[in-house]
Amino acid sequence: MISSEALKQIRRIHLLSSRLATGIFAGEYRSVFKGKGLEFEELREYLPGDDVRSIDWNVTARSSRTFVRRFVEERELTVMIMLDISPSLNFGTGEELKSRTAVEVVALLAGAALRNNDKVGLLLFTDRIERYLPPKKGNRHLFKMIREALCLQPVGTGTDIAGALEYLNRVMKRSALLFLVSDCASPDFSAPLMRARARHDLVGIVITDPAEIDLPEVGLVTLEDPETGERFLVDTADPRVRRRYHQAGIIRREALRGLFRGTGADLVEIAPGSSYLLTLVSFFRNRGRRQRR
Repeated sequence: MISSEALKQIRRIHLLSSRLATGIFAGEYRSVFKGKGLEFEELREYLPGDDVRSIDWNVTARSSRTFVRRFVEERELTVMIMLDISPSLNFGTGEELKSRTAVEVVALLAGAALRNNDKVGLLLFTDRIERYLPPKKGNRHLFKMIREALCLQPVGTGTDIAGALEYLNRVMKRSALLFLVSDCASPDFSAPLMRARARHDLVGIVITDPAEIDLPEVGLVTLEDPETGERFLVDTADPRVRRRYHQAGIIRREALRGLFRGTGADLVEIAPGSSYLLTLVSFFRNRGRRQRR
């Protein structure tokens, strides 16, 4: 049973995504993510004026008539959004948790895709597959995706991006546009990421709080790993502690950037509470320029 407060949040995000997924954002999405290639439509007899290059010589040789293959441009995309709902997303030092920003980004991407007449699916994961919604169309489907992303209580307590990618590689029979929305606080997932990138157009959207790079100076604090429960007493007033913390954060960030760059996948970095709309529009434009080059 969904509480009245949760229902209000779902409706708010649904309305917000529907409003934002129009105008400039919808236009940028449509210009960058398009259906690719041609799709076979039918086999029919040759008619005067048909391109001789479309003749199916195998079928023609088996019959006494000449046949041609007709193709149509494939415009519709299948979009799959992978959303990390592990406990590490329940963190934020500003006005918004990483998890809330992640859900709003998912709603925005799904809304733009559906407005473009694409089919959209959702995979919610932690260290296990929590929920899989197959790709569909329609406003009711968008509402259901937002509800599941916002309200589903996960069973898992860790993060396994490798397992989620392997699952999608099994269930997605055709190439798709994949959005991976996570903080990427996961054990090594380089091999399945490379396999997924070989089959699909993959975009990583990493949600990172500024405090995960720069430790604020607030004296003695107890930090807890949300996925293991392990606690640490940290003296944030010590500049050496803050420096080591910053260096470790930079190393993690650069390693993640290198991982995506090495597979040829795109990576977008978003901070909770930031203007993710502008960040995504900027990414779409930069990607469009790369494609034209």
